[in-house]
Amino acid sequence: AAWVKKMLNLDRAGHSGTLDPRVSGVLPIALGESTKAMPAINTLDKEYIMVMKLHGDVDDEKLRAVLREFTGAIYQRPPLRSAVKRQLRVKHVYELELLERDGKYVLIRMNVESGTYARKLAYDIGEVLGIGANMRELRRTRVGCFTEKEAVTLQDLKDAYTLYKDYGVEDLLRTYVKPVEYMVRHLPKVWIRDSAVDAICHGAALAVPGIVKLTNNIGKGSLVAIM
Repeated sequence: AAWVKKMLNLDRAGHSGTLDPRVSGVLPIALGESTKAMPAINTLDKEYIMVMKLHGDVDDEKLRAVLREFTGAIYQRPPLRSAVKRQLRVKHVYELELLERDGKYVLIRMNVESGTYARKLAYDIGEVLGIGANMRELRRTRVGCFTEKEAVTLQDLKDAYTLYKDYGVEDLLRTYVKPVEYMVRHLPKVWIRDSAVDAICHGAALAVPGIVKLTNNIGKGSLVAIM
């Protein structure tokens, strides 16, 4: 986030959740005023591809059985090197899929709640297997609706900005830097009248006469985007 801020000459930039050292993959970064919309994506579930090394021998059947045990609500204490307080908490593991195996190396696809530590999950799986295990590699392939397919490297972003800055060619930069509406595309939406915008922006409550239309997936307590 700091590199992007400096690269694009911005006052502010923020990210949607840290990646540990040596972990690669998707990291949505908000620019300028759009950082205010970050709560819309901070709690989205995340998908990872993990290489786990087993410290002993175990058959595939037992491994799959233990992976099933770790699907659902689990207790987890963050590792020693983590950005949060080390207290026991409940996290949800939505999916653990065994993709491939080569001896003691196991490739796993994980779909987990935000804030779940893959490194700790690998360690705990090893403990239950009774042979020990540790995470060797990790790549984040998805954050909510943001996928690896639309991710861009810092170098590509820098090149796109240089094209825009030096030659006035903005097509590539527009491909990489999305409008703020893109960040809330997964949320239920309420569209309001132009005449209501100023009042809403100054803290007024939204009343029915100010609404033009809305999506049908809004429930009590839903987080919604006002468009």
